[in-house]
Amino acid sequence: MQSARRRFPFIAKIFADAGYQGPKMARTIAATGSWKIEIVKRSDAKGFVALPRRWIVKRTLAWISRNRRLMHDFERYATTIAAFVRLAMIRLMLKRLTCISPCS
Repeated sequence: MQSARRRFPFIAKIFADAGYQGPKMARTIAATGSWKIEIVKRSDAKGFVALPRRWIVKRTLAWISRNRRLMHDFERYATTIAAFVRLAMIRLMLKRLTCISPCS
């Protein structure tokens, strides 16, 4: 956490799920300086609740997974995966920009 604090001094608050609550994490955050941690609890709604804009994420991931290289996790480094995702989105946007008639 100390190296992260040096790399990201502009971060003031960290949002985390319930897995990060407890005295050990509180001591770690206190040792880093001025960071604050906020534990985000799940809503108490029972059953299925549609999250706003979740379909946009699902649709985008479906578009990305159409690329053969991104169908499975074959890459060793996260930077390589990020580069291929960026290339997939560039390819998708270029295809849409070059279409004269409405394209699917």
